Amino acid sequence: MKHNFGAGPCILPKEVFQEASQAVIDFNNTGLSILEISHRSKEFEAVLDEATKLVRELLNVPQGYSILFLQGGASLQFAMVALNLLPENGKAAYLDTGVWASKAIKEAKKIGNVEVVASSSDKNYTYIPKQYTVPADAAYFHYTSNNTIYGTEVFDVPASSAPIVVDMSSDILSREINVSDFDLIYAGAQKNMGPAGATLVIVKDEILGKKGRVIPSILDYTAHISADSMYNTPPVFSIFVSLLNLRWLKAKGGVAVIEQENIIKARTLYDEIDRNPFFKGTAAVEDRSRMNVTFVMDSAELEAEFLALAKERELIGIKGHRSVGGFRASIYNALSITSINAMVDAMKEFEELKK
Repeated sequence: MKHNFGAGPCILPKEVFQEASQAVIDFNNTGLSILEISHRSKEFEAVLDEATKLVRELLNVPQGYSILFLQGGASLQFAMVALNLLPENGKAAYLDTGVWASKAIKEAKKIGNVEVVASSSDKNYTYIPKQYTVPADAAYFHYTSNNTIYGTEVFDVPASSAPIVVDMSSDILSREINVSDFDLIYAGAQKNMGPAGATLVIVKDEILGKKGRVIPSILDYTAHISADSMYNTPPVFSIFVSLLNLRWLKAKGGVAVIEQENIIKARTLYDEIDRNPFFKGTAAVEDRSRMNVTFVMDSAELEAEFLALAKERELIGIKGHRSVGGFRASIYNALSITSINAMVDAMKEFEELKK
């Protein structure tokens, strides 16, 4: 059995793969593949409608918020957020907690004035800054809730009198949130929701259309809202598989249930990292991510030896990002505790071999 700890595209439940594979051959007994049906057909409109309703139900999205399925990943949202929310003479505030936050800052600076309120770059992004103030005159405040490369996560919503925008690409649907705490949430699908290709956006309607900026229609949230996520041809297959995964999550009991599973999975792996003398966590303990567990060993030689053992035990995708090295175990929703236990067993085995 292979245990997929890859950072993304994500592991998905086996039953989702099975249903998706059948739909590639014959979607809902139409005689057509999900890959070839019209996005304007009643069959796909039903898919999009159900996926939207499930997002609203699972995250308890209040009225006054629109739910969109877009393309371009979180990387396109870096620019779309600023184009839609930042006035030409205004200012946006950003928290810098890693590579993806830095990229969001870089793109926003091309569009307008940006103030970085705090950064954890001084310690290679191994912690979440705590003491900072969001300017009251900021058009919005942007942060990244989970940092996949560095293994840190923001669990408490930062204090801000400005509208809050959050990139939740790697922890969306992994834990309960209060959507009304945010004015705009965006997330690439390929971590916890579905395959690469779709991007979820949840936006408070009242913050749009007020900045006086001329925006190309394809980059204007209001255009996509008016077209019900079909301003242009949507990523049909990615949305369909996301729907299957949303159904799976609902059947498990929803976000509250999966959050408890994720807590147990993360705690089990971190406990072994802290116990085992050969491994050391890299993120500040209070900021450890439940989605991406990062750790190192004392030497490159030891790391190479453990990586070889992990390969033998079919632990896939645990090599750390090239910018930090070491190891990264991504433990998204669909990864079972069985895989966590397999990782822990391998770590214990390595310890015994080295005694």
